[in-house]
Amino acid sequence: MLYETRAKAGRALAESLGHLRDADPLVLGLPRGGVPVATEVAHELGGELDVILVRKLGVPWQPELAMGALGEGGVRVLNDDVLAQTGMSPLGLATVESRERRELERRARVLRGDRGRIPLRDRTVVIVDDGMATGATAAVACRVARADGAARVVVAVPVSSEEAVARLTKEADEVICPLVPRWLGGVGGAYRDFHQLTDQEVTDLLAT
Repeated sequence: MLYETRAKAGRALAESLGHLRDADPLVLGLPRGGVPVATEVAHELGGELDVILVRKLGVPWQPELAMGALGEGGVRVLNDDVLAQTGMSPLGLATVESRERRELERRARVLRGDRGRIPLRDRTVVIVDDGMATGATAAVACRVARADGAARVVVAVPVSSEEAVARLTKEADEVICPLVPRWLGGVGGAYRDFHQLTDQEVTDLLAT
């Protein structure tokens, strides 16, 4: 099964989220790739749209492999099995973390501009990405949402590994994913168009 684009994946994903429509959900896209998916979900559910900013801590020689993630408000999640498997040193981890923290702050300035974050307190929030491999990024997003007072946290993605779904069931109140292959080589393999989005593409979507 392949999704043509992230937007089409978002429309397909929304078909599994109809039970959330009456909850007045706040749909939070994970930049950059999750925002086109979240835009379609928010449109179909009639919910508000915002971003939730987190950064993956990728292994330096294999950036797609997450050894953890950072979120707004100083939240950090580490993927202990990846750290052990790769033998990452504390200095190496700190170097990656410092770089990604700077990028997190930059993206907040670029993507939010003068707009403040939509308050999460007492809301049902739906955290949306274009897919999950390890689930580390979505896990830290869940913790950020809970720290900000969300009443209910739902993770919704078009494709995920079995490992990531299992991980997120411990972090979210509900995990929704219509495509969980027995083996997921990479999220991009589920899409025909998986181009790297620009900041401008994301800000344009948030402005619609």
